[in-house]
Amino acid sequence: MSATAAGENEGAGPFEVTHRLVLAIAIPMTLGFLTTPLIGLTDTAVAGRLGSADALAGLAIGAVIFDLLLGSFNFLRASTTGLVAQAFGRGDRREEQAVYWRSLIIALCCGLAITLLSPLLLSAGLVLMAPSPGVADVTSTYFTIRVLSAPMALANYALLGFVLGRGQGMTGLLLQAIINGINIVLSIGLGLGLGWGIAGIAWGTFAGETIGMLAGLLIVVSRFDRAHRPARAEIFSRDRLRALFSLNRDIMIRTFVLIGAFAIMTRIGSSMGPLVLAANAVLMNIFLVAGYYLDGLANAAEQLVGRAFGANFRPAFDRAVKLTMFWSFGLGAITTALFLVFGADVIGLLTTTESVRTEAAKYLPWAALTAITGALAFQMDGVFIGATWSSAMRNMMLAAFAGYLVALALFVPLFGNHGLWLALNLFLAFRGVFLALRVPALTAQQFSETGRS
Repeated sequence: MSATAAGENEGAGPFEVTHRLVLAIAIPMTLGFLTTPLIGLTDTAVAGRLGSADALAGLAIGAVIFDLLLGSFNFLRASTTGLVAQAFGRGDRREEQAVYWRSLIIALCCGLAITLLSPLLLSAGLVLMAPSPGVADVTSTYFTIRVLSAPMALANYALLGFVLGRGQGMTGLLLQAIINGINIVLSIGLGLGLGWGIAGIAWGTFAGETIGMLAGLLIVVSRFDRAHRPARAEIFSRDRLRALFSLNRDIMIRTFVLIGAFAIMTRIGSSMGPLVLAANAVLMNIFLVAGYYLDGLANAAEQLVGRAFGANFRPAFDRAVKLTMFWSFGLGAITTALFLVFGADVIGLLTTTESVRTEAAKYLPWAALTAITGALAFQMDGVFIGATWSSAMRNMMLAAFAGYLVALALFVPLFGNHGLWLALNLFLAFRGVFLALRVPALTAQQFSETGRS
């Protein structure tokens, strides 16, 4: 086989899944994703030092509204990863590039639509969250500026999905570091250094997303082999687009429900008063830190499962599920222990308001526990995305959400904010268990007796 042919088929066919291979993808992406909650920590810390509870609460609501919007489009990242990983496992380089261009075009169009519709979206968000007038003013300032970054933010989803689908964890880390590093530095510099406050935080996000997109385009496109460049007809193939939209629809519903669950939690917390809302905003950053730890392993599951599917090689699939589950629960337990020991110090860094610190400390164990209750949920999400079992993932999310609503109805009236955090932990556990129960049947259906088994 020539060197060119070997390069064209790199990653195709049967392969061995090892701890080293899992961690080679998971560790860089964990480090990269950890910079994302650092943005939340930084933004919360900046807002917490503006001397106003309205600033902290307004930022929390603004972030939830924006996450509800952009998070609903996380299918762009997830579907791109799964489809690229499967093409990578087959050795289909033309389809890898075609998936990338399809996803990027959809991302830019959706981002532009969000920006154009932003006044209506902001009004709807404020009605949903029902903040006080002072908090609403802060939220409006933050959202109006940050929404300008929507096209770039969604384009970064497609970029990240492509590099993850190819198992290029270090490139993913580089892109995340560029986006989030610029965001953090400018949020501090503009928000506190120049005294722009909440507006400075929002402009920092805009700059990070824009520069990150430009850097990502340069890195990814420069690596494309022109010999495998897809024709326009291939990129806009009706059958491929139909399959992509079907996959995206299911993942979008799943993601929208997930973000909606967090929005409901914020809304219920808001009804308990500004102090509880502010305390929960601080503690949600702890949950996000745990989540982004686990997301690195979920990304490893996505790539390895998708690659195994593309290669039609069940031993790699089974091993990928086993090893990513092992590391997810191990990391989740360690993360919970660390936050139980050092969580009070983290709270102290996030806000100087003593009443918020005291209130947040009451519910710290619940926030720390999310790393364990969410371990299986994150890992199973990775498995289902890599396998492109989107309809099953959507249905299990809806079932878990129904259980979450029941838990809220039962425990919030009984235990107040403790009941709210208990319901969140149950929701995470429901997601993982329900998905895991579907794996055996779906696996048997995927790998036929005539395939490699």
